[in-house]
Amino acid sequence: MSTPSRPVSGSAAAKYDRVLQQFALGFPAAVEEAPWGHRAIKVRSKTFVFLVADAEGLSVSVKLPHSAAEALTAPFCEPTGYGLGRSGWVTARFGMHETPPVEDLRAWIDESYRTIASKRQVKLLDEPEPKPAARKTRRKTATRPSRKA
Repeated sequence: MSTPSRPVSGSAAAKYDRVLQQFALGFPAAVEEAPWGHRAIKVRSKTFVFLVADAEGLSVSVKLPHSAAEALTAPFCEPTGYGLGRSGWVTARFGMHETPPVEDLRAWIDESYRTIASKRQVKLLDEPEPKPAARKTRRKTATRPSRKA
């Protein structure tokens, strides 16, 4: 496997690449691989987001079975190449110094994860965080004076 190319350090593309990478890797069982020099974030060995950050800028590809039509109305989106667009994959591209709509991209990554992941993994997302167990504390009892006489 080759290593992915990176955008110019300090650019908007580099910043948002890291932000989106960390967000995607926060999903249950998410792992990162770098086939073909592109970063693929996967769950169950299936990609749910491709991230490409290089000298041209940032590219994010996700599977959007529910919101692809709406996403494709954005000027920065197009159907993903290699025939993936026919299956609901959408690619958003941003120049080196453009600020992407991070909240939209996070929502799309979430939709893509929920589409690709198993029902069990999706259920983990929807369960409330377990509350930490309450600590048992011993009651302090009043000490009685000794009865030595």
